[in-house]
Amino acid sequence: MLDLNKLCGMNGKTAIITGAASGIGAGIARFFADAGVSVVIADINEELGRKVEKEINDAGGHAEFMRCDVTKEADCKAVADAVAAKYPRIDILVNCAGVARRRTVETLEEKDWDLAINVTLKSVFLMSKHVVPYMKKAGGGKIVNIGSGWALKGGDHAVSYCAAKGGVWNMTRAMAIDHGPDNINVNCVCPGDIDTPMLKSECEQLGGVYDDKYKEECAQRPMARLGTPQDVAMCVFFLCSGMAPWVTGSSLVVDGGGIA
Repeated sequence: MLDLNKLCGMNGKTAIITGAASGIGAGIARFFADAGVSVVIADINEELGRKVEKEINDAGGHAEFMRCDVTKEADCKAVADAVAAKYPRIDILVNCAGVARRRTVETLEEKDWDLAINVTLKSVFLMSKHVVPYMKKAGGGKIVNIGSGWALKGGDHAVSYCAAKGGVWNMTRAMAIDHGPDNINVNCVCPGDIDTPMLKSECEQLGGVYDDKYKEECAQRPMARLGTPQDVAMCVFFLCSGMAPWVTGSSLVVDGGGIA
């Protein structure tokens, strides 16, 4: 009989997940912890990060919050060094931190452009820069960058978000080429509309109300529903598991058929 738990090989591994204090990142942290992964929640929001940490630990998992401003190299290096010193190895890095500012090129302010690019794209560079050497030393690892459907196509009133997520996707491919010889798989998961605080924020930025009517509009796709953080987490889990050893430089769209 096939032992799927053995094939997945996730129990006992260690994962750093950025932006894991809420939304998709928190969903990934919870799912991974349920599978026996030790998760490090790297986020600037200490209140929410500690809350997710407690929820996971109270449920019998293992989570540790580490405060990290993912736009600052010193913070990213400190997290990578601390995890490498405390745990046997860094097996997984999930770059999930992101910011959406719903504006056109005319209406977007420079500070919001910088915020979106730094949190969503620069953070992938900084965390990867300091985690990859530890993965190389250990003989390999898995990196999953969280993109978006808008990494693959344009979207309205989202010029900085589209630019950042498009960069995440192409950066993923470049990293896969560079670090394949190091036995490091680098992939990108591109979610559609997920029922999270970020989607609520986007709705309100556009002058809408995050109610059932708005959610029904977002659910106008072949699968006829909004996504959940767990929908994304399961796909990230697959790419980080032993079931995807020859998958790298790929983009996995998780959007209920939204851009089909």
